[in-house]
Amino acid sequence: MKRSCLRLLSAILLFASFAFTQDKKPVWSPQEQPIVDGIHGLRALPDDVRAKTTKDLALKIRALPIVPNKLLLANGLASRATEGDFGRDTLQEVTTTLAEALREQPQPAGKDGPAGAYVEVAQLVRYEHMQTSLNDPQLTAAMAKLEADDQKRQEANFTLTDLQGRSWTLKDLRGKVVVVNFWATWCPPCRKEMPDLDALYQQFKDQGLVILAISDEEVAKVQPLIEQRKISYPILLDPGRKVNDLFDVEGIPKSFVYDRDGKLVAQSIDMRTRGQFLEMLGRAGLK
Repeated sequence: MKRSCLRLLSAILLFASFAFTQDKKPVWSPQEQPIVDGIHGLRALPDDVRAKTTKDLALKIRALPIVPNKLLLANGLASRATEGDFGRDTLQEVTTTLAEALREQPQPAGKDGPAGAYVEVAQLVRYEHMQTSLNDPQLTAAMAKLEADDQKRQEANFTLTDLQGRSWTLKDLRGKVVVVNFWATWCPPCRKEMPDLDALYQQFKDQGLVILAISDEEVAKVQPLIEQRKISYPILLDPGRKVNDLFDVEGIPKSFVYDRDGKLVAQSIDMRTRGQFLEMLGRAGLK
């Protein structure tokens, strides 16, 4: 089964990851069904419309009664709200809605750590710089886990081969600004950000920018898309998912930026726009 493009499963499948659903598909109320439909339709909207719709959906979820579906919807919306740049106000409303849903219905920790919704809030706080008043031991644990994961990524090294047969080793690229980007052909947000990544590669490659785009698929699936889209940055293959696992990549797209000293200075938890990538590269000294 393919991994989802989202950090968690989409709203229609998200129920499966929560213990309180007992592996049963949720039954949406008449008040909830339009919200479900709205979340499912977000990707088809123009970005300016999507921003307003996302904010409206967050407020509608917040107004729902305290029922299990409320947390499902809040978490499902959060997983879609970071696919681009829809404004800090919009993302803050999404974060607040998810945090309030957790405050109303705290979730038990799983066998591997904090429940997924707490991890979602933690990512929004750590990587998107959102604010929350949620005070919960699981959120604290989730924040600590993210910090540990980032330390692991700071020390990570790998060697992979690109589509042309060239070998690339991360630690050998000291002196360069390196973007490690995890993606797949079947992932719509991954495909959406590729033109912006390629344009930035063309803009900054003479200043030392290297983009290493890693897919866990076979060359027969990857090569046609790269040729069709005329992508010029290196495409690396990780069919055994060793590097995906090394970076603890559970959802894609995901990007990590290392400066010329090899320090991890920025990362994304989802699709980025050209402007967002420029901001990330700026932290590594590229302007």
